[in-house]
Amino acid sequence: MNRGKCSAGNILVVDDELGMRELLELLLCREGYDVRCAKDGREALDFINSAPFDLVITDIRMQPVNGLELLKQCKAISPRTVVIMISAHASTELAVEAMNEGAYDYFPKPFNNEEILSVVSNALKDRDPRDELAKDREGPLYFGCLIGESPPMQKVYELIQKVAKTSSNVLITGESGTGKELVAKAIHRQSTRRDQPFIPVNCGGVPEALIESELFGYRKGAFTGAATNRKGLVEAAQGGTLFLDEIGELSPVLQVKLLRLVQEKTIRLIGDTADIAVDVRIISATNRDLEKMVVEKTFREDLYYRLNVLPLRLPALRERREDIPILAHYFLTKFAREFGKDIHKLSSYAMDILFNYDFPGNVRELEHILERGVAMESSRMILPDSLTLSLYKRKQQDQSAAPEAIDIPLDGFDLDRHLAEIEKKFLQKALHQTHGTKLKAAQLLGITFRSFRYRLLKYGLATEDELRSAED
Repeated sequence: MNRGKCSAGNILVVDDELGMRELLELLLCREGYDVRCAKDGREALDFINSAPFDLVITDIRMQPVNGLELLKQCKAISPRTVVIMISAHASTELAVEAMNEGAYDYFPKPFNNEEILSVVSNALKDRDPRDELAKDREGPLYFGCLIGESPPMQKVYELIQKVAKTSSNVLITGESGTGKELVAKAIHRQSTRRDQPFIPVNCGGVPEALIESELFGYRKGAFTGAATNRKGLVEAAQGGTLFLDEIGELSPVLQVKLLRLVQEKTIRLIGDTADIAVDVRIISATNRDLEKMVVEKTFREDLYYRLNVLPLRLPALRERREDIPILAHYFLTKFAREFGKDIHKLSSYAMDILFNYDFPGNVRELEHILERGVAMESSRMILPDSLTLSLYKRKQQDQSAAPEAIDIPLDGFDLDRHLAEIEKKFLQKALHQTHGTKLKAAQLLGITFRSFRYRLLKYGLATEDELRSAED
């Protein structure tokens, strides 16, 4: 029996490759786990029948009892034992079957040592109900409707708290899908106007012919169809906050009328001759470059400076990648509950793909990706094939485009050696272009760091020590 340094967890490693057993035993013992190894599924079942294990890590392709059969019997013998599957022959079908049979996670070989240690740690915590309170305490930081704990979002939270204490106008900028309306709501809810209305207006979503009457209201008979007096959205926000989204879409005529509201704090209903005093705080938002529009004379300079008293820029999701796992888990939980599905996590590969994706649609795109993923997934875990990332898929398709015309020698040639030489050259070129930064080189080639690491070792382009320092 092989023992670790302490009783942090009782783990059984099952693999028919001696080298893999020894590697996992060494890694896990260093972390303080009690480790026992089995050379095949039959021996593993003997161990499981004689003593319970907290966690089992097993290869899939073994004889005479394969990993899937071992998983089924293990769950029958000890339902609370967590099982992690590993395989050098990764496939979506195997992963789905493993998840449906109750596997906690699925790792293709070769895997990143630190990643599998992290999954083992999380699996043991998830197994123990005593850790639920601890997990809640360590959960994501919620700031109103906003979710995230990255440094860029911490700065946003600080700015929200500062500007909420004032009555000055705020201009929120950022790419589409970053959550500008959520920030506007957070400012309103922390301000002295929190008990008064918050009225959102999409300046780009209302036809130009109607936006003036929607904003300022009208008197009966002001135009054909005006059968009664109607209060506008500005007046409806009296005492509260008026949120003008997509402010850059306003026409020059509406910009003049809005300037009057900002300067004079008055409005005039269409068809009326008297002004109405209003007390509203204006928060505007745009994904356009208003400064450039001012230079190009498409947005009034005086209005821009009156709206941009307190600027607040929202970071794109790719600028706060630390929040991707938190947001992904939040949306996964939300849609799993809505669709009535027993899906609680994303596979490690699926999370790798999300973490390395640039999200041109930002948080809104991530939400839609998880909604589709939960709807389409048939297993208990979100797998890569359930993620619909258009740009990611397009990149893969571009990389796998049909090759140029080639000639094959009449006497044949060694295809494996030829492909290996090409692959090695691409690895070297990527390292050269990224000045030896291995993580960036992997991203440049569109592969995970785990896969890149394996290839570097395969062709002798790096040592284990060099790769370990790169991961650190």
